Amino acid sequence: MFKINIGTKEGKTYKLETESETLLEKSLHDKIQGKDISPDLEGYEFEITGASDIAGFPALENIEGIRRKKVLLGYGKGMKKRPRREGKKKHSTTKPKGLRLRKTVCGRVISPEIVQINLKILKEGNKKLSEVFPEQNKSKEAEPKPEQPTQEEPEKD
Repeated sequence: MFKINIGTKEGKTYKLETESETLLEKSLHDKIQGKDISPDLEGYEFEITGASDIAGFPALENIEGIRRKKVLLGYGKGMKKRPRREGKKKHSTTKPKGLRLRKTVCGRVISPEIVQINLKILKEGNKKLSEVFPEQNKSKEAEPKPEQPTQEEPEKD
């Protein structure tokens, strides 16, 4: 089963779960048709922008195949800046120059080990995504927040 995140140009992400076998053996930056994922997405065309496997390791486009591999990475995908510690000074979030770390990543080909796939819309279909996923269309501000019971302080004598 794949968890699919479909990103729009407006910054909204729609989530979908599918067991489609057509995604296997595809690689990062391949184009796929929407009907291969779900019949509701007829007419859409997507590009695979990223993926991660069962253990959470990201897929990198320059790693061949489907296996995990330890790679020496600079800053970018798979490695984020870390605070530098220098004695008693405050933490600095600047990137230390030349820092490279060996990180585990997985290959760019979609395999049964891949759990999450990120997609970007290249071509829109007949129906808007807000119509296809009406339950995800609600904004967070529109949902009423559950009221928390207030605890009254006991009276002091």
